[in-house]
Amino acid sequence: MQPPLENQSIVLMFTLSGLNEMMGKRFVFFSLTALYYPLIVLCNVSIIYAVTSHKKLHEPMYVFICNLCVNGLFGTAGFYPKFMYDLLSQYHVISYAGCLIQIFVIYSSILCDFSTLTVMAYDRYVAICRPLDYHSVMTNRRVLECILFCWLPPFFFMCLGIALTSRLKLCGSIIEKLYCENWSVVKLSCFSTTVNNVIGYVIIFTYFGHAILIFCSYIYLVKKCRKSIEGRHKFMQTCVPHLLALLNVTVALLFDVLYTRYGSKSLPQDLRNFMAMEFLLIPPILNPLIYGLNLTRLRKEVIRLLFKKEVRISD
Repeated sequence: MQPPLENQSIVLMFTLSGLNEMMGKRFVFFSLTALYYPLIVLCNVSIIYAVTSHKKLHEPMYVFICNLCVNGLFGTAGFYPKFMYDLLSQYHVISYAGCLIQIFVIYSSILCDFSTLTVMAYDRYVAICRPLDYHSVMTNRRVLECILFCWLPPFFFMCLGIALTSRLKLCGSIIEKLYCENWSVVKLSCFSTTVNNVIGYVIIFTYFGHAILIFCSYIYLVKKCRKSIEGRHKFMQTCVPHLLALLNVTVALLFDVLYTRYGSKSLPQDLRNFMAMEFLLIPPILNPLIYGLNLTRLRKEVIRLLFKKEVRISD
């Protein structure tokens, strides 16, 4: 049934109600966030600087890791500064335009994570299954094409989603999360959201399809690597961290999607907030750590940069 016209209004501001039950401990959360967010920045910037400043790390695998860290900075920049401001503010509001921008930044970053992990899986497939052809396949042009694949489709999908959301007439302005999320805005619509729902599911299944493709390719790699000690070593060093990163971001996004669309309001607010924030908490710090600690050449270069010691980079 169509709502009465008088219930419709032009929404200029949204209220973020996810913080309401956290305000009693807001200074504790602010202090923790003020320590955690700079740590995320430091870890990612260290990896980015190490890769860009050392020529021996100008290889496809390290370039893709660098891209993963750049994306981590991009996505967290859409959440943490606003979150810290809200912790110190009495009113938790965000403008309509600001809400759409936050949606674009956070969720295009998540999609870019899946795309980057996909091209990293392709790179490992070529390195392990076609080692003699690796440099002829993973040329600078191919790497550039892979980087564009990481960024352009997520930007396109999120622009499409936001364009569909912006056409909706809204009958409410309260978003029950710590940040703006597309489906939370769509649910406020006065009219049918079928088109938004269909496009949303297309995007979700497309990128979860990326994850399934990666897992299938790694099952094939496991079979190939069993035949040689060198192959097993290469898989354990470069592919296991990749699988951990993929599992982390997949589970985090799955929590967010399922809770946003089907979650029960009977769950404690703190648990709901954690489920909504998990992909903004764990992947941005886990990705640089698992790659920075596991890959010898990258680890030594990061240590040299951080502690200003000349550490010989071994092959």
